[in-house]
Amino acid sequence: MKRIVLRDPTLIAPFGEPARDLRILNKPLWLLHRDLLARHCQSVAEVADWSEISPSSDELLVHKDNLYFNRDFIETFIAEARATGQPCQVAFAADDAMITAHALRLQEGIRKHGNHFVADLYYFPRGVVPNPQPLVIDTNAMEMGYYHIPSYMAPNQGDLVFQVPIRAFCSIESWVHIFMTNSPLGVFAWGRKLEQEVAASWRLKLKIGFRSFIERKHFLSSSPVVKIGKNCSIDPSAIIQGPTEIGNNVNIGAGVVITNSLIGNNVTIMQGSQVMLSVVSDRCYLPFRAALFMTVLMENSMVAQNTCLQLCVVGRNTFIGAGNTCTDFDLLGKPIKTLHRGRLEEVGLPVIGSAIGHNCKIGSGFVIYPARNIESGTVLIYGDDHSVIPKNVSSGIYTRPPVFYPDRDPRVQRIPVNDRVADEYPAEQFRD
Repeated sequence: MKRIVLRDPTLIAPFGEPARDLRILNKPLWLLHRDLLARHCQSVAEVADWSEISPSSDELLVHKDNLYFNRDFIETFIAEARATGQPCQVAFAADDAMITAHALRLQEGIRKHGNHFVADLYYFPRGVVPNPQPLVIDTNAMEMGYYHIPSYMAPNQGDLVFQVPIRAFCSIESWVHIFMTNSPLGVFAWGRKLEQEVAASWRLKLKIGFRSFIERKHFLSSSPVVKIGKNCSIDPSAIIQGPTEIGNNVNIGAGVVITNSLIGNNVTIMQGSQVMLSVVSDRCYLPFRAALFMTVLMENSMVAQNTCLQLCVVGRNTFIGAGNTCTDFDLLGKPIKTLHRGRLEEVGLPVIGSAIGHNCKIGSGFVIYPARNIESGTVLIYGDDHSVIPKNVSSGIYTRPPVFYPDRDPRVQRIPVNDRVADEYPAEQFRD
């Protein structure tokens, strides 16, 4: 089968790149497509639009390059499309929970067509023809919660829940979709699939149970559930629960907690850090006590100590300094909105973090409100003179000639002169 890729040049803010070049599950989207379709497609061609597709009688798979789909989805679509023997376009039921809850906002690629939603993924058994029939694929989603939002904070919000699918699909047209495809539709979906497989197979249940007994580990920490690459250094006190994948040459320090996440190659996670339902791409660095919850770090980025990122997306080559917090909840109870194609639009989630672009340098001590964007190439420095020390602080005691507080910084409070200073500069020489 031949694969035809329809290019979508739309730049995703705040990264300034098309979706195909952004990382999903630690791979650029175009590479993720290639790997998922390698066993089905022997060749690939990229075109700007349908007019550039050459007439042929070949078996074709056509899709836009900003679509995310996992292996379960694309295998199901290809198998069912081939079984029909007819030209097909992917479609979803109008009541598909994952599509209606998470895939319809901030995008135009999944659209209503009759009684279904359709998207730009097609199968043609004998060349391109007009009007392919809709082929409905069930995402097999299940509601999965993570925590309860107290009613006194948000009386109409309830639980933070996601419709987690077995067959995931999304049209990536906003940074919010980068978050969705990496965390709720990515690593969180791994947990959903493991839960389904364990419930359906007593053999798998016995296999995991036997390995956990032999290894003297928790059921979710045993080797069938936690996959670890080569040349890794993991402190015995670290807690790792799956489904989790850890790449090669990874260093994990004492007291680290990792839950249901993807850790790339050459990553360092130091003492006391926590990573939950997150993706940490290749060559990232987390010093001690950094915390990631449902957050995506693209390659070669760093999150410094005591910084907490929740439901965020961070681009490549970005440094986030110590003591920063990305908040994820509007305390006023208003719908959270983000900037999308020049307009503020609701994200459709009770909580969401922020997006920080590529090649950014963020100083220390910032509090970033929900759904804010920091564009690529930004250097953000805290400029509040009362909170930051941007220059030397002088009390005036050691200036010569010895005059008491001649050029005192206004932030410095006067205290009694101690004995050492009194010996060096007699008190009668000082004045206010």
